[in-house]
Amino acid sequence: MKFLDLFAGIGGFRLGLELAGHECVGFCEVDRFAAASYISMHLITDTQRYYLKQLKLRDRQKDILKKEYRNGEWYAKNITELNGRDIPASDCWTFGAPCQDFSIAGKRAGLDGKRSSLVGEVFRLLDEREEKDKPEWLIYENVKGMLSSNRGLDYLTILSEMDKRGYDIEWQNINSSWFVPQNRERIYTIGHLRRYGGRKVLPIQGTSGKTCSIVEGSEGFCDLTKGAIKVTTISRCIAGRYNRGLSNRKGESSGVVIPVLTPERTKKRQNGRRFKESGEPSFTLTSQDNHGVAINIKEATKKGYTIAQTLDTSCNQGIFITLEDGNQIYAVWYEKEQCYIAVRKLTPRECFRLQGWTDDYFDKAEFVNSNNQLYKQAGNGVTVDVVKRIGERIGTNKS
Repeated sequence: MKFLDLFAGIGGFRLGLELAGHECVGFCEVDRFAAASYISMHLITDTQRYYLKQLKLRDRQKDILKKEYRNGEWYAKNITELNGRDIPASDCWTFGAPCQDFSIAGKRAGLDGKRSSLVGEVFRLLDEREEKDKPEWLIYENVKGMLSSNRGLDYLTILSEMDKRGYDIEWQNINSSWFVPQNRERIYTIGHLRRYGGRKVLPIQGTSGKTCSIVEGSEGFCDLTKGAIKVTTISRCIAGRYNRGLSNRKGESSGVVIPVLTPERTKKRQNGRRFKESGEPSFTLTSQDNHGVAINIKEATKKGYTIAQTLDTSCNQGIFITLEDGNQIYAVWYEKEQCYIAVRKLTPRECFRLQGWTDDYFDKAEFVNSNNQLYKQAGNGVTVDVVKRIGERIGTNKS
């Protein structure tokens, strides 16, 4: 199957479907930083990468957007300027139109919002194509909040627009935690052109993200202990224990490692929670929040507590603790464990892993982007493993 990658981001749909044996014929992405990552991750040659490496990051970001680095692949910047007759023929269109106006974290403008209303551009492009040239498949991803936006009428409108254009529709609320250790519920909507007959793709199932590795052939997360990097399996990172603690005293371990939301903002909650329990998937990655791992620091040194500084007079936000090697860590009180736990942000690499990207792809994105952009790109993307499973179902048509 050949597919067109609309609202492409950094190419999560692309990689997932390619891993399932499908072929991309082009992409559309308006954000220049995301487009730079996309081209670096999927399109440029080793020779081109070697040349770009000689440039400063800012120049590299600009240069990679030039036509020659796409190596003949079709590209469009702004979907609002496209004509449906000018885009390449394909069997499938994938699109994850901006979700901010649907998200419960936003103002919930719904389809009246400037960003989420862009899904209407897909229907315009379909109308501009000859009936025989319409794609057989549509795959649309968006946040769970879309179901309740405008009391459900916004999603009903989207389904109605697909139906009017001849598509039979399936949808499913799929949690990324079935594949990777991240609690990320997203609505996947699949349209199949009616004239091709019925082909059921959903529902899909996955293995528990608590027990599967983020990256095949890799141990998963890495965490900092006394300034050194210790790599653990993904299940241990979320649920396990370290073999060495934050001090040098014998017989001590650093305790449980759990996901924490936005380390520097203790009042921030996601679905009413700030911490996960041992063994639970991490919080949903977003482009707005920081995410972290919390480490039990019962064994932090007495010296560290002595020189700790409170962040405010109420002591609700936490403390800074200085370790023997001079490194400072941020700690908050965790009621269940009755101890302070150190908190550090997840690295951009770890966020990419939580979305199903292998480290070689992250290295290519990092080649052209700052950490701020990498965090945003991870939070805005689709989970590769979920898309791969959908692609496999389309390819095999097995129930």
